[in-house]
Amino acid sequence: MCFDVLFWKEPPIRDKLRINNRIRVREVRLIDENGEQVGIITTRDALDMAHDRDLDLVEVAPNASPPVCRLMDYGKYRYEQTKKEREARKNQKQVELKEIRMQPRTDTHDLQVKVNNARRFLEEGHKVKFSVRFRGREITHPEIGRDMLEQIAEDLRDHGVLEQKPTLEGRAYSLIMAPSPSKTQPAKRSDKPAPPSSLGDIDFDAEDEDQQAG
Repeated sequence: MCFDVLFWKEPPIRDKLRINNRIRVREVRLIDENGEQVGIITTRDALDMAHDRDLDLVEVAPNASPPVCRLMDYGKYRYEQTKKEREARKNQKQVELKEIRMQPRTDTHDLQVKVNNARRFLEEGHKVKFSVRFRGREITHPEIGRDMLEQIAEDLRDHGVLEQKPTLEGRAYSLIMAPSPSKTQPAKRSDKPAPPSSLGDIDFDAEDEDQQAG
């Protein structure tokens, strides 16, 4: 049986899945558009079936023997995948490194304000870098900056974890804190079975007696 190849929609080169006439093997294990096993048939018969139903033949498991293909509207599938990827990027939270600068002479009130700001940054999922900068002869007493940073880390231990311990960098002592893992909300588990993927749940171990004549 011959068919008009002009009707076939070929995927962009960047797509990893082979579809329609790009599938070169002699036979495939076919899954229909409803996720039902059709069995092992010749690739030509599978293409005819896809063409008759105005669908695409998509190779979903090229390493199986024989390769597993599925009938689907490939253009619609690609559109849905692109939409999901766009939404995922939109909802992805960007982690920033917030820097809070201090001096050895920073008074208690100002220091508490900075700690409160850092607590808010950590709760929002950002990292925080504290820097105690020394001027002039203040550098002769770097332990003052180290002690300040150690106290800050202690005050924030319920909201963050120490990613970089107090380190002297030039004329500044600094440390970095990251959000505490315990503040991360775990994904809710459900007793309901997971829905099949967009490519369907495929049984690669189906018996060969399902084979149909090519």
